Amino acid sequence: MSKGKVLVGMSGGVDSTVTAILLQKEGYEVEGVYMKLHHKPGYHESNYTKAQRVGEYLGIKVHFHDLSNEFKEEVYDYFVESYKEGLTPNPCVMCNRTIKFGKMVEFADEVGAEFVATGHYIKCDGEFIYAAEDANKDQSYFLCEVKKEVLPRLIFPLGTWVKPDVKAYAANIEVLKDFATQAESSEICFVENTYDEVLAKHMDINVPGETVDSEGNVVGTHKGYMHYTIGKRRGFTVDGAHDPHFVLEIKPENNQIVVGTKEKLEENAFEVKQINLFKELTEFECMVKVRYRTTAVPCHVVISEGRAKVTLKEPVFGLAKGQIAAFYEEDKLLGGGVIC
Repeated sequence: MSKGKVLVGMSGGVDSTVTAILLQKEGYEVEGVYMKLHHKPGYHESNYTKAQRVGEYLGIKVHFHDLSNEFKEEVYDYFVESYKEGLTPNPCVMCNRTIKFGKMVEFADEVGAEFVATGHYIKCDGEFIYAAEDANKDQSYFLCEVKKEVLPRLIFPLGTWVKPDVKAYAANIEVLKDFATQAESSEICFVENTYDEVLAKHMDINVPGETVDSEGNVVGTHKGYMHYTIGKRRGFTVDGAHDPHFVLEIKPENNQIVVGTKEKLEENAFEVKQINLFKELTEFECMVKVRYRTTAVPCHVVISEGRAKVTLKEPVFGLAKGQIAAFYEEDKLLGGGVIC
């Protein structure tokens, strides 16, 4: 007897391929969807063909769903505008909220699928999201802004797997052997090499400006504020400096960057907006990650009038406005928000 119908987001990669196979084996009625999100030449033709191959192997339908307009509005434009404002955005977090677990869930309703699945390395019990068994691949941070209403519909079969086992599993299936050895997809799907190449398509990012210290004194020059993020230590001049200097702040209105020594990057408290929590909380102790590849640190959080005041029990370095703060209770994701 079928466990119900599940719509699997299929990218043509090994993770979503194994996800679809596992769910079919578990007794779900599986349909796939390939989502076109951007216009990178040749990208979709190649990947949709791979997704179709998996569909043929499993005997399932794989839909082609063009969400490129929605993606541009919700994710791409947000990425560009954030950098213009001197912020450091996280487009993957916004894509997961609005597209993968937003528009894809709406599409699941259209095709009569009760559940939605992807190849993300995370666990979900319908109430909360949890970190994956594979700490190197865990993607829970990127789902902290997903709306809690959709959690009961989400299935993530790879949450208990480690990546080498996923590749080995695919390698044992003759017709899908090459999926196990193909290159990993890049973290930001529409960035080919560097983020400033994307920005340069929309504006002149090479406008030299002043490098200033934290007192506002001009100490050097830089090549244009959009080339920098908080914590960056190269690509600008500081006259007469003996110690390494890092970007402390970006001032887009003056085309200035503020720099200082490493100890000035240290932060003990910050605020968060656009808060998304999987349960009602107003004051709590937890762990917080302020970037994907950082260690979570203990903190105290107080939420008032739509903002969270986060007081850290250990300092962090290089806190960037626009980045995402994700709150955890051990391996349980409580939610998150945008650092402001």
